[in-house]
Amino acid sequence: MARTAQLRFDELSPRAAAAAWRERLATTEMRMFAQSSPAKLIAVGLMLLGMCLAAGAVTATAVNNRQHALDVLLDQAEPDAYSAQRLYTSLSVADASAGTAFIAGGLEPKPVRDRYNQAVGEAAAELVTQSNRSEGDADTHLRSGIATGLPVYSGIVETARADNRSGLPVGAAYLSEASNLMQGTVLPMAQELQEHRSAAITATQRNHVRPPWPAIVLPLLAVAALVSAQLFLFRRWNRVLNLGLLLASGTMVVLLSWTVIAGVISAIATTDSRDHGSIPGAALTESRILAQQARTAETLKLVRRDTSAEYDKTYDQATGKLRSILNAYTTDSPGSHNIGTAIGALDLWTAAHQRMNDALFRGDFNGAGAVATGPGANEATAQVDALDRALADGIGDTRSTLRSNTSRAARTLDLLTPGALVLSTAAAIFVAVGLWPRLREYR
Repeated sequence: MARTAQLRFDELSPRAAAAAWRERLATTEMRMFAQSSPAKLIAVGLMLLGMCLAAGAVTATAVNNRQHALDVLLDQAEPDAYSAQRLYTSLSVADASAGTAFIAGGLEPKPVRDRYNQAVGEAAAELVTQSNRSEGDADTHLRSGIATGLPVYSGIVETARADNRSGLPVGAAYLSEASNLMQGTVLPMAQELQEHRSAAITATQRNHVRPPWPAIVLPLLAVAALVSAQLFLFRRWNRVLNLGLLLASGTMVVLLSWTVIAGVISAIATTDSRDHGSIPGAALTESRILAQQARTAETLKLVRRDTSAEYDKTYDQATGKLRSILNAYTTDSPGSHNIGTAIGALDLWTAAHQRMNDALFRGDFNGAGAVATGPGANEATAQVDALDRALADGIGDTRSTLRSNTSRAARTLDLLTPGALVLSTAAAIFVAVGLWPRLREYR
């Protein structure tokens, strides 16, 4: 074999033979170096350096993404959801106010007319806000449908009012048509828009309370690798302690502990924002809508002078569900001090509604109208207004809780992103410092 190799080298030109010999020697030297202790030290060092830097980069990225999601929730998702809730509520108030103004007959009172105009104006303003904040999303068709339906609804209401002022009974039919458009088309689209906006908040909160496993596992693996490297050095070179690797291990333990502690605090704050902000806020928002639905049914019953149970059924279903939500509202939730006021107003309103029905049953339409729309403190209008104010104040409290807890969750992570990069870089430097004296021994 050697003779064959020799003949082959003899057959080559001097330059080619020299190159072949260099390649053969280089391969042999590389193989021998790869099996040497310095090579193993270098391999261990590079592995540790890579794991420390990777752990820091992954942790910084994960934390930055989670913090960015919370900031987006505060700056965009939550204001969008609140705007959608106000849009839905304003449309409901407008529909209820239209019937209240109609009952007065002739030229309706100015406060009632102003309430309707204000509700329609607020709905239009929130619709513009929604369009400006959410361009190009999947809810464009919902906003377009609401924007198309609102002026049609307003136009039908104005026709009904004109007929009512002229004493034409057809005005009641127009008002009923307008309410059917609002309840059957516009409000369902507004509700779907609100649900989509609320779902965006819920999704962010749900994702945030999940542990950032890559940011936990990688630093943990880095610590395990550092400990294993020290055991390797002890068995190979009889070195009990390596200060550099000990410092690197401590640094990665600090990073891991900081990540876990800050993550837990942030997750708890996010859970609080969900349990004491989003969930009770959604319940109070639904309550406010139910109150307006019941008010709409009550006023339409008067407008149509209906003595059947159709509108009462809608009223009873809405107020029954409203009462269930209020009774189930926990005392430790924000806005709970408003619930007693709301329940009291609902009780008085229910009593006023019964008096209205009794007057209608006797054929006393004017008396029924006075109970439903009169200025008295015990009449329906005053109680509906008190109920709506209490629910609106409660919604404000839950929103404040949601935003404050979400902000706390985000601010808890403020220093962790740069801290992860600094600590991982320091750990990598400590690894290099710890292994360099061992490598110098082989010079």
